[in-house]
Amino acid sequence: MNGRADFREPNAEVPRPIPHIGADYIPTEEERRVFAECNDESFWFRSVPLAATSMLITQGLISKGILSSHPKYGSIPKLIFACIMGYFAGKLSYVKTCQEKFKNLENSPLGEALRSGQARRSSPPGHYSQKSKYDSNVSGHSSFVTSPAADNIEREMLPPYEPIPFSASMNESTPTGITDHIAQVKVNKYGDTWDE
Repeated sequence: MNGRADFREPNAEVPRPIPHIGADYIPTEEERRVFAECNDESFWFRSVPLAATSMLITQGLISKGILSSHPKYGSIPKLIFACIMGYFAGKLSYVKTCQEKFKNLENSPLGEALRSGQARRSSPPGHYSQKSKYDSNVSGHSSFVTSPAADNIEREMLPPYEPIPFSASMNESTPTGITDHIAQVKVNKYGDTWDE
């Protein structure tokens, strides 16, 4: 047993390590094909229709007088702006669809990274992943423990949350304009005033 305790359950599936996807990552041939497909589809099915629609709406608003045209260049600057915004809106609207295409690739490190990122975000609160348990400083506990005892151990390791009172966050020597009492001003029959 070489001195190490094995806390894995016998039938537990050990996930593959998440690949490091950085600026130096070289995509596979299949990933390049999906990139080109996403680029073409986002251009023809999203960017072109949204750019054309936004230009038509802008031209309609200019012709009705709701938007004013430029004195020297006419409606051209606003139409170019509408076209550019429609183009980028089309590209952004296709991101989720493109991510799903990468997630469906079987032997893709990029697809694996997207799948594992989605699994991490969608895990319910209180669910402990295997990686987070191995990274924790708690020794001698199973990586699959989701019992209340494990919750108590992690709560004890974290410092307690103590809210800072409002007045403690301000410099005490700085005047705030707030006073504890309201000054009573009295006026005598001669018009003289004084504080009480």
